[in-house]
Amino acid sequence: MSLLSLIEDKYRIVSIIGMSKNSGKTVTLNHLIGEAMEKGVQLGLTSIGRDGESLDRVTETEKPRIFAEENTIVATTTALLAMGDANIEIMKVTPFRTPLGEVIIGKVRSPGYIQIAGPQSLKDIRQVAQNMLDLGAKFVIIDGALDRKSSAAPTISDGTILSTGAVISRDVNRVLEETLHALNILSLPQVDEEDVEVLEGLLSEDRMAVVSKGGQVEEIKLQTALGAGHKIGEYLDADSKYLMIPGSLVKGTLEDLTRTTRKYKDVDIVVGDGTRIFIPPKDYLQFLRMGISIKVIHPINVIGVTINPYAPAGYYFEPNEFLDRMRTYIKDIPVMDIMLGGE
Repeated sequence: MSLLSLIEDKYRIVSIIGMSKNSGKTVTLNHLIGEAMEKGVQLGLTSIGRDGESLDRVTETEKPRIFAEENTIVATTTALLAMGDANIEIMKVTPFRTPLGEVIIGKVRSPGYIQIAGPQSLKDIRQVAQNMLDLGAKFVIIDGALDRKSSAAPTISDGTILSTGAVISRDVNRVLEETLHALNILSLPQVDEEDVEVLEGLLSEDRMAVVSKGGQVEEIKLQTALGAGHKIGEYLDADSKYLMIPGSLVKGTLEDLTRTTRKYKDVDIVVGDGTRIFIPPKDYLQFLRMGISIKVIHPINVIGVTINPYAPAGYYFEPNEFLDRMRTYIKDIPVMDIMLGGE
């Protein structure tokens, strides 16, 4: 199976997110660009952060650059246009500004390396992606930035490819644990369909609240859930169905909640989507054993996983063994090492 076959004729906007830097995200992107070129498929490219530099600004290590083929539609900023060697014809100047200048959309007239960056807000990057589709792209790839898995949010992309690899740890078991945890978090189940509208309203208004089994809403008058688990517990009773957390859900909130009440066992804790959950794997499993139930308003569609068995520190896993181990635990979506021929 090829990367392109995961997307073509199925999804309009796809994000690629990495578990960490050097997990193979840019290699995955370049491979997809190459497949699209071979099939004559016009695609759009942008990033929720900045990507395409030859040197990582944080780790000061070399990183793969992004090579854009002719007719590719790209969204980047005015400051980054001159930092690549591709010839880009500007098609549209958007109203969105970034610290790197205005976001523009252009078509690659002669192939070369590019740097890309899009708007900062999720709403704006979705609009830019739609602009590229309107200008002729068959589908758009959004390159997620370090620790900004928000590009996987379903309000942004229709499908998500997760890149993982040896860079996470020298211990292959920990790499497996972290990757499976990320997949579980990103793919959490959705709330009951009849409750989506009410919960979406609370989310859009940034309101923390308890929703009863009959649909009544009781707002929790707190600025944040951080450090407030004991106060939140006071709002729960036998009639509670959902506890809506509009921001991030972190370990401390659940620790506080489970220490002070047992009423959480009959309640689904709700967040917007899986990108809003920041709980380590072992703690997350412990909370599940304690009876914590977490659901989302917008489930994320993870359509594939790419793996990188090599780490910049010089260690690596045997590629075929690493691929086999991953596939042993991830069975419901394709797992690929694209350097092994996209197997």
